[in-house]
Amino acid sequence: MLTTTAFEDSRLSLWLRVREIAVPPLMIESATARRIAGDWAGACAAAGFDTDLDLRTAGRVHGRELAARVRADLRLLAPDLLRWHMPRTAPDGLLRPGTSVTLTRYDEPGRTRPVHLVARTTPAWADAGQRISLALWDGSASAGPDGYRAPDRRFRLDLHRHLWDASRSGELRWRSGAEGDTTGPAPGWAACLPDAGRFALGRWAAETALLLTAEGRAGGGRAVVRLGARRRLLLDVRTSTTSGGGRPPDVLSAEVSRAGACAGLPVLPDAATWVLPDLELLRGGWITSGRLHPLVAAALTPGAPRPPDGGAGAGARTGTCSDSGVDLAADVGGPAVPRVVDCRGARHRIGLVDGELVPLDHPPAEIRREELLAALTGTPLPCLQVIDAAHRRPDWLTEVRDRLAHGDTAGALARVEGVLGTEARLRDGELRDVLLDAARRRVRHGLFRAGLALPAPGREPSARTASRPATRRSRPAAFR
Repeated sequence: MLTTTAFEDSRLSLWLRVREIAVPPLMIESATARRIAGDWAGACAAAGFDTDLDLRTAGRVHGRELAARVRADLRLLAPDLLRWHMPRTAPDGLLRPGTSVTLTRYDEPGRTRPVHLVARTTPAWADAGQRISLALWDGSASAGPDGYRAPDRRFRLDLHRHLWDASRSGELRWRSGAEGDTTGPAPGWAACLPDAGRFALGRWAAETALLLTAEGRAGGGRAVVRLGARRRLLLDVRTSTTSGGGRPPDVLSAEVSRAGACAGLPVLPDAATWVLPDLELLRGGWITSGRLHPLVAAALTPGAPRPPDGGAGAGARTGTCSDSGVDLAADVGGPAVPRVVDCRGARHRIGLVDGELVPLDHPPAEIRREELLAALTGTPLPCLQVIDAAHRRPDWLTEVRDRLAHGDTAGALARVEGVLGTEARLRDGELRDVLLDAARRRVRHGLFRAGLALPAPGREPSARTASRPATRRSRPAAFR
């Protein structure tokens, strides 16, 4: 029991961290403003999306009617909301690499296969910036650079438009089960499930009926629910066709099976399988509605007041330098307040002057002398030691690393410049290494997008390279 509780706390703390930094408030504000103005391409750019589709080409290849439908859906797309709900992986909560998510399908008469509007993530070796690509997929050659995969049935969102369509985001409340009674007993057929509390059991029957209807089986049938890497649940659902749709679907049977025994059956999407993380965080008291995405907060807590800035996860956390007792991580955007250091029995200040972090209570001649002493392997003043530590191995390095990993380059640089100054010259150390590694990864991503840096067949670079350093904090092994 204690092990289960500890795992749940670790999993929820990971989701909390993801909600804090994966979709920054500035991204939400910029993307929302452009979407409201009708600039869907600008909204996608603000949310870190690459658009690998051209509506004129789509009209020429697939017809004007389909291109018009695509354009209408793109105007409804909230790319920041889609990024919020995209599938993620342990141990860092990054976007699931190499995944193509179907947003909607366009079935046209006379066409053998539907055209999909997809959101795609890059392979793990080229995931710098956590960028997402929008494209049309018709089963032929993939649009954009090679290396993107075909749509995954497990992560389809064409049945869950409320997770990316701003006009339908209010459906999240009832589709996630937020307005239902979660204190009642689980269905009898759920007794065979491991860790049943994480599953959205109350929605499985209805969501399975929607899935079967979309697959042309309106009367019901069997579908597969993924319970883990090797276990599946065969769910047999029947829908009444004589009651006008008012009666909920019935679960006739539920049987746990091996993964290989369920080939060919419809798969219940992950979005309908698990309890919404935001709902778990709210119910557990881990987060307040003001720190959620505005559209998510409006759906899950319609009566809750919104903060004045309206940003999700607003406010940067502060950190302290334990060795010197000085706060070196003031809030981003706050006033430049001098920090206090214990220096040879006195309380001295260090602060930003002309864009650099310098001692304020030592004359320039003394500083030059102490710097020369340090160059000759001597011990410098405590004030200079604190400044040196801030440049090489600051206590807030983990936050900078996490923000860079999640694509929040602006937030990471704001943290660095807010502490060290805009004219800071970084010294050799972990902070410089992290920033250089982020720059190299961006170059690697650019090469991937240009089709110039694909790995040799069978030799895809491991995700655990310099871009995934082993110095990150430990995470639970399983995440969803």
